[in-house]
Amino acid sequence: MSSLDTTPGNTPTNGSLSLKGLLKFLIPSLIGVSLFLVPFAVGDTINIGMGLMADGLKALLGDALPAIAVFVLSLSVLITLLVKVAKPSWARQGVWHDMFDVGPVWFGMRLLGALFALMTFFQFGPQFITASFTGGVMLNDLAPVLLTFFFFAALLLPFLVDFGFMEFIGSLVRKPFRIIFGLPGRSAIDATASWMGSGTVGVLITTQQYERGYYSRREASVIATNFSIVSIAFALLITSFVDINHLFVEFYLTVVVAGLIAALIVPRLPPLSRKPDTYHEPVGCQLVEKGTGDMGVFRFSLQQAVNRAEKAPGPRELARNALFNVADIFLALLPLVMAIGTVALILAEFTPLFTWLSYPMVPVLELLRIPEAEAAAPATLVGFADMFLPAVLATNIESELTRFVIACLSLTQLIYMSEIGALLMKSKIPLKFWELLVIFLLRTAITLPIIAFMAHTFFF
Repeated sequence: MSSLDTTPGNTPTNGSLSLKGLLKFLIPSLIGVSLFLVPFAVGDTINIGMGLMADGLKALLGDALPAIAVFVLSLSVLITLLVKVAKPSWARQGVWHDMFDVGPVWFGMRLLGALFALMTFFQFGPQFITASFTGGVMLNDLAPVLLTFFFFAALLLPFLVDFGFMEFIGSLVRKPFRIIFGLPGRSAIDATASWMGSGTVGVLITTQQYERGYYSRREASVIATNFSIVSIAFALLITSFVDINHLFVEFYLTVVVAGLIAALIVPRLPPLSRKPDTYHEPVGCQLVEKGTGDMGVFRFSLQQAVNRAEKAPGPRELARNALFNVADIFLALLPLVMAIGTVALILAEFTPLFTWLSYPMVPVLELLRIPEAEAAAPATLVGFADMFLPAVLATNIESELTRFVIACLSLTQLIYMSEIGALLMKSKIPLKFWELLVIFLLRTAITLPIIAFMAHTFFF
């Protein structure tokens, strides 16, 4: 196995930095930071540069986005069929082969996603599929956001990950991250991108880093399921929806505290603790972190960043990789999100499944002194289907304390099958459906008592 060694052995012995290399690190990285990691106020909301661009594109395309989503989903099925049946030369190997030469289960998911979209758009078929709160939510509400958000995320991520910023931050904070969380320092970027931008952006970064050999199977699994929290912007939306926006500071403080404690505990329990520290085979390399030698930590971190920037792909290769990323997200991920999300919403809205499953939660909530425990119980588990469902159920609850607890819990559970879960199952990170379910339940069991304690002790 070869290794990607980012140690002083690959740097000039005197630690000298070329002006060209320094600028090649600084300029793209500053662009990436400004687009992904710097929040700013826009009216009554908080957003990031990339989010603002996505919102602009969403406003420009407007009502055409659901139709575009239907076209993209149908195109995914048609190209997959072509590749499976005709086996064209351009798809016999490489990225197109990986994207479209899929197994029967994944093809079935793509077909189901396209079928759900067509039925919802043209309003034919069973009402439980085409309803505004099942297929309608996925096609008219979520798909437009994902199309615009992922478009800019895939195009602009290279500024954040290909020009040394990951190496710079990773080297600066690798010791505390390794001691506290057992993770490489560069995973701090994944967490920050999630907090400021979106949990899906954090997962995208983690997936790319894993496929390039920077994270082991265990590290990638831990980062994706414990640090990819929803954005501040979405947190504001949730608090407004459940009418606790006057408690936003207390709400977000509770989410951060509970989330950090869960990030300390969950990776040390199965199934994450049983993931091997081996690397993605096709890459055959891994990041080797060694000591800084005689250099100070900052100087060493800067040296690693410049080394990475000097090896960054050229504009043509960057553009090519970005377009492949966009195609992969649109044609491979979006159908999966549409299929899983619609099925999950159907189960939540048209069956008593989540109500039945939540019966054991009633005595737990009563033990934690949460008012309206019976009404709140389904909201504690329905988040596995979609991140917004707990907030929808919480609007019917009178107790402000209970709405506060449910809103906090929905953000700390992290595993939402309509978005994060679908993205993880589609990625090469080795996480199975049952493992995602177990992690969701573990996070619920750990964070719920913490949230209840903070709510009772400090805020209510």
